Amino acid sequence: MTAVRPAGPPSDGFAVSPTLAINERVAELRREGRDVLHLGFGEAGLPVHPVLRQALAGAAHLNSYGPVDGSSSLRGAIAGWFNRRGLPTEPAAVVVTPGSKAALFALLLALPGDVILPRPSWVSYAPQATMLGKRTLAHPAPAVSGGIPDPGTLPEALAQHRRDGLDPRIMIVTVPDNPTGTFPDTALLARLVEVARAEGVTIIADQIYAELAYDPAAVPDVAAIAPETTFVTTGLSKAYALGGWRFGVVRVPANALGEATRLRLRAIGSEIWSCVPAPIAAAAQVVYEAPAELTSYLDAARQVHAGLCGAVHRIVERTGMSCRPPQAAFYLYPALHNGGCPAWSADDLATELLEGQRIAVLPGTAFGDDPAFLRFRLATSLLYGTTEDQRWETLSSARQGNLLSLPRIANALDRIEAGLSALVAAHGRVHPCPE
Repeated sequence: MTAVRPAGPPSDGFAVSPTLAINERVAELRREGRDVLHLGFGEAGLPVHPVLRQALAGAAHLNSYGPVDGSSSLRGAIAGWFNRRGLPTEPAAVVVTPGSKAALFALLLALPGDVILPRPSWVSYAPQATMLGKRTLAHPAPAVSGGIPDPGTLPEALAQHRRDGLDPRIMIVTVPDNPTGTFPDTALLARLVEVARAEGVTIIADQIYAELAYDPAAVPDVAAIAPETTFVTTGLSKAYALGGWRFGVVRVPANALGEATRLRLRAIGSEIWSCVPAPIAAAAQVVYEAPAELTSYLDAARQVHAGLCGAVHRIVERTGMSCRPPQAAFYLYPALHNGGCPAWSADDLATELLEGQRIAVLPGTAFGDDPAFLRFRLATSLLYGTTEDQRWETLSSARQGNLLSLPRIANALDRIEAGLSALVAAHGRVHPCPE
């Protein structure tokens, strides 16, 4: 069933993001002296590479306003980055923003129509649309992967939405996906593109996790399949663990739609953020020029994410829960069946884990999921260490193949297995991911 989230008064859209809220809640509990295992927040959890530290420090004297959409040299470096990945891009097709959230919000403001989302989907898509007065039409993801609406059932749902007076003209896809850590194959994504073309729907492809696929060559590129109608957003927060630096990118199509939208993005940026901070822009240019040191860092980061996510997935399977095998980043999305008890919800499950097991997770409801499905997201990336030394040790251990034998990692895995086993023993049995 497709869920429609109606736009309402401004107060309906103004709540702190669930991911930030759980992060603040865990910090509060830890200040009270409680030992909480933090699996609720999708911060990359790795150290900043020295090359980027030096670039930022070297640009600290830059204090003037820059171009709204980024300098020509920066946009040229980003265009080269896309070109090396097989997506022909001119510098004029690039707009930079202070974070990928700002990129997504600006695109939703610039493009007309209501918003189609996969269900479940990242926590901020629907609130951003609601803040802009757009309705969100949440359509179930296919059983094999997250991140896209199921193309097999989407046309009928869109026809019904239009009969109901809605205007579905934007579709957001997340490839790879948050919360499931998976992505569709090229054939399935191509089917979705066919539907979007037939329905006159513009695609926003959130590719913030594309660099963190365990097999980067396996990730399909929406813009390569539908270059004329796809806007790509990405940034540095996940692949290079620079969430606090706030740097995002929009790539627009090379046609009249793209140019008109680019001009609107410039206008929006000029009135809201003016420009990306100059020192951050300087450091970002180094990333997109791809020196060998950063390529090696990224390879090690993938090893860390894949190693720990894979270990937690094996734990989830041993407990009897169901969960798609992760393919990217640091997320898993397990499901626990409630045995038919209507009083038990995904929110209850998350509360039980936090209060009973001292494990923080996000319930599926944060991602627009049906509360009865009893799904929740695990983020493994804050297990890498709390100090710079620990995080560098984690990267080194992944390279050496002994990540899981690090005492702090081994202890965390033991706690996860004990906590999830207790939850299943009390409340659950196997629950296949619903379609």
